[in-house]
Amino acid sequence: MKTKNQNADFLYVGKKLLDWYRIHGRDLPFRKTSDPYHIWICEIIFQQTRIEQGLVHYQNFIARFPEVRSLAEAETDEVLLYWKGLGYYSRALNLHKAAQQIRDEFNGEFPTDYNDILSLKGVGKYTAAAISSICFGKKIAAVDGNFYRVLSRVFADDFDISASKAFDYFSDLAVRMMPDEEAGHFNEAMMDLGSGICKPRNPLCGECPLNNDCAAFQLGKIPLFPVKTKKTKVSDLELFYYFVHFKDKFLIRQRGEDFIWKKLYEFPTQIPNDFESFCTTGKTIFHKLTHKNLTIHLTGVSVPSATLFQDFERVNGFQTVSFSESQGKSFPKPLQDYLALHFRQD
Repeated sequence: MKTKNQNADFLYVGKKLLDWYRIHGRDLPFRKTSDPYHIWICEIIFQQTRIEQGLVHYQNFIARFPEVRSLAEAETDEVLLYWKGLGYYSRALNLHKAAQQIRDEFNGEFPTDYNDILSLKGVGKYTAAAISSICFGKKIAAVDGNFYRVLSRVFADDFDISASKAFDYFSDLAVRMMPDEEAGHFNEAMMDLGSGICKPRNPLCGECPLNNDCAAFQLGKIPLFPVKTKKTKVSDLELFYYFVHFKDKFLIRQRGEDFIWKKLYEFPTQIPNDFESFCTTGKTIFHKLTHKNLTIHLTGVSVPSATLFQDFERVNGFQTVSFSESQGKSFPKPLQDYLALHFRQD
C-alpha cells in the first residue's frame, strides 16, 4: 500500500526547490549557455561521469569540436581520443553517429522537437527531456536516478523504480511540481538536490530545502525509498591478451563494433605455437564494467627478431606502434594501464 503525503501542494514544493536552487545551484560552465549542442555533449558526458571528473574533458571536447559539423566530419579515432579517460566509449561513438545524423537529416541544425531529439543515436528519454527543457523551454521532466530518489522520498512513494512504467509515473509527478516557464531550471535543481543532498547513502536531510514537505523524512523512513525490486544482472567474462613486442615496438589492432570496447585498440588475443617460448611475464587484471566482471590475463611476448615480428604483423593484420605513437590511440583502461606500467618500468 502506498503512503503518500496527501497534503503536499505540488507546485508549492516545486517553487521551494527553485528558490533553493537560485542560491545554491552549482556554477557550471554549461549552465551559462542554452546551445543545444553544448547541452547535449555535457548530458552525455555526465551520465556516467561525475562533474568534478568530467569537466575538463567536457571543455576539451567542446574546444576541439565546437559545433555539430566539426564533430560529424571528424575521424572516429580522433573522437575516441578526445573521449579518452571518460570510459563507456560507446557514448563517443553514438555522439559521432548522431552528429552525422544531424548533418544529414536536419541540415546540420540541432533539432528542436522532442521526438526528433529522441531519434538521435544514443539519446534516450532523459537526455531528450533535458535538452528540450533547458534549451527550448519545453515542460518535460528529465527523469533520472536523482528524480526517482527525490520524488520517492518526498512522497514516500513505493512505486517500483525498476518497473517499466516508472519513467512515465515519476515524470507525471515531476511535471505537477514544475512551474510554467521554468522547466529547465527545475530539472537542473532536481539534479543538484539529488546529487548533493538527497544522496543514495547518508543524505543530508538537515540541509534539504524540502525536509518539511518530505513524507519519508517526517515518517523516519528515508532508508526505505526508493523501492527497487529488479536487480542488475552481472555476468563474468574471461579475456586473454598477448603483449607482442620487439624492442620498443608492439602490436595492436582496432576492435569492431560488436560486443564490448567498440572501436578501441587491443593486443593480439592469440599467438602461434612457436611464439610460446618467447612468453615472459604474465599478469591477471580484474576490471568491472556496468554488467560484467572481467578477468583479463595479459602475457608478455618478447619476440627476438624483427623478421618474426614483422611476419606476425603482416599475416594477422596488426599495426606496429611505439609507446609514444600509442598515445594517439584509445585503449580499454586495463590495457592503457598495462602499457603505462610496462613502459615506466622499461
